[in-house]
Amino acid sequence: MTHKVGRDPSPIQTTSSENLVSQDKPRLLAQVRGAIRIRHYSRRTEVAYVGWIRRFIFFHGMRHPAEMGAEEITRFLSSLATDGRVSASTQNQAVPFCSCIDTC
Repeated sequence: MTHKVGRDPSPIQTTSSENLVSQDKPRLLAQVRGAIRIRHYSRRTEVAYVGWIRRFIFFHGMRHPAEMGAEEITRFLSSLATDGRVSASTQNQAVPFCSCIDTC
């Protein structure tokens, strides 16, 4: 039996529970996009929600939104108003993504 150089004849099997979870359940932003598309929101709304969710996650040091609650959302929105110096209308645009996080 001959083998090609650099190719392992046996497939690598992983038994990590983390790998099993990631294969079974789509990543957070994929879930959000799916939930938005099911509701027939516009593409621009999808892009905006995903952007706000990314900002929210980065603001909280890459923590998963499932680990956070109303306190973290309030802190994020307050930071937008004080540190980010965004207008009230921009802050209001960020609010609906919270409901999107809860449904995914």
